[in-house]
Amino acid sequence: MGDDSAGGDDELARAVLASSPNAVVALDRDQTVLVWNPAAERLFGWSAEEMLGRRAPIVPEELTAEHNAVLERVRTGGQVSLRTKRFRSDGTMLDLRVDTSALRQGSSVVGYVCVHHLTEVDESAKHRMARRARLVRRLTDVVGDINAELELPAVLDRISASLTELTGADAGGFVLIEGERLRLVSTYQLPGSIRDTTTDLRTSLVGKLLRTGKTVMLESQGLDDLVWAELDGLHTIALGLAAVGGRPYGALYALFAGTKPEHVELELLELLAGHAGIAVGNAMAYQDAVRQRAHERAVFDASADGIAVLDGKGRVIQWNPAAAELTAFSADVVLGGPPPFPLPEPGEKLTFQLETGRWLDVVSATIDETGEVVVDFRDVTRAKELEEAKDLFLATTSHELRTPITIVRGFASTLDSRWDKLTDLERRSAVHTIAERAKSLGHLMDHLLLGSRAGADELAVRIEIFDLGERIHAATLGLPVLSDRHRVEVVIPDGLPYVSGDALATDIILGQLLENAFKYSPQGGLISVEAWPEDEHVVVVVDDEGVGIAPNDRERVFERFVQVDSGDRRRFGGVGLGLYIVRSLARAQGGDVTAHPRPGGGTRMRLVLHSGSDTPMR
Repeated sequence: MGDDSAGGDDELARAVLASSPNAVVALDRDQTVLVWNPAAERLFGWSAEEMLGRRAPIVPEELTAEHNAVLERVRTGGQVSLRTKRFRSDGTMLDLRVDTSALRQGSSVVGYVCVHHLTEVDESAKHRMARRARLVRRLTDVVGDINAELELPAVLDRISASLTELTGADAGGFVLIEGERLRLVSTYQLPGSIRDTTTDLRTSLVGKLLRTGKTVMLESQGLDDLVWAELDGLHTIALGLAAVGGRPYGALYALFAGTKPEHVELELLELLAGHAGIAVGNAMAYQDAVRQRAHERAVFDASADGIAVLDGKGRVIQWNPAAAELTAFSADVVLGGPPPFPLPEPGEKLTFQLETGRWLDVVSATIDETGEVVVDFRDVTRAKELEEAKDLFLATTSHELRTPITIVRGFASTLDSRWDKLTDLERRSAVHTIAERAKSLGHLMDHLLLGSRAGADELAVRIEIFDLGERIHAATLGLPVLSDRHRVEVVIPDGLPYVSGDALATDIILGQLLENAFKYSPQGGLISVEAWPEDEHVVVVVDDEGVGIAPNDRERVFERFVQVDSGDRRRFGGVGLGLYIVRSLARAQGGDVTAHPRPGGGTRMRLVLHSGSDTPMR
């Protein structure tokens, strides 16, 4: 029986490879071809018979080092997705996305699996991506310039000028938070006479932004009474909060009299605001240290950034507490020796990854009076992770779109070219497949649209009193027949109170939570839905016996573009927007959704909505 089962698995694996729309190539450790599926034959032009047992001549010579580096990275752990080029048999060059992962036998890496996707990006998308890439590169240069400045007035003026350059704003300014007041300390393309203007923090736009708990905000109402009205035609203000050590420090104002800002401009404003807070804080700390040597140690020790001072021979003579925390090297270890990372040239910035996995931005400046070098470094790991998450989102979305589009195109082409040769049953089956794949494309588009609206705070809900028990019954009706590996159990007490919220939004929430319960319990098991009143709320829990969520990921799963790494990112599919949309819809109704471990294993998703009545209404 074991042999029959193994044979069946081999046949299934061959069938999957044969039907894959993507070119799949498996290599051994010496890069000899082990698998060359039909899609690879079509893409590259060589047959499997020609390729098996030899090295595939598809990697251009100038990209050999890149290819070997990818294989080495995969061998030491992880999966690499890379846009690159490969040869066809006729000598033409293909623009591809290659996803490379390890081929394992037990715990040993015995080779590599490369999945090739043709890169087809429309010109509009290319333009947007290229524009964003240019702006991000420019932001990197700007941050380097800002951090290279140590004189506070120069830092402030550079920030204001950079603000208009990066966002396309018509003017800009920087304000400092001084207790309960704001002070305008820098302007660009505005009259110099308004500098040093102060106002009450509580009634200002900065106060409004602080009350929202966010870091960026758009405002287009009531601008005539503000000092910024000095800009003719002002119609929109974009506001970004600058913080040092997690505490509000100041804010950047981008003023628009022409075009309105888009998402990428707000993103760059948020990033620049974060860098600006650090740059201003560093500049002020540096000047205080130079002017008031008696306060040097207090400033040095209190800095949120890691700061080191090196003597003329490059040996560490001072190492502040933040430096020890960021690098995991105590002062006792590093004093008298070189710092545990390379140093940039004065005025330049170096981004470096420590062995702990933490990324640092490192800048340095020479103190002319002493010949010493001050090195400043801060943790940019979160920014790196966000960039990788967005790259993963783009790659994942492309994959999710490509599969149904390929299938729809294939079946439509078959119907077009072989209509008269197909039986009625075959035609109906093809049309049914096209309809199902079109439905999945629509579902994906709905998720992308909802995710975009949620990210822009544009989700509109309608608050009314409705029967939550009825919505749960409707959402779970028919679920037991969807899978022969799952059991569905619904427990709703008699007299469950009505709730206050949006019935349609709640339908979306319940549908997504149930879909996740099925998707993330691939081995089957019990799917349990239960509701009960609790204080002035009604609680709904959806339990599954699936793969579960690690403790550190129970909040991250509600962020945009996040998919918990199960070791196989393509195992469950999706673009990482489902739970982000769920939480956004719940909070828009005044409720919330949280993730918890299920007793006995699996996941419990907990939805809380406001009760619509003090007494049961059913």
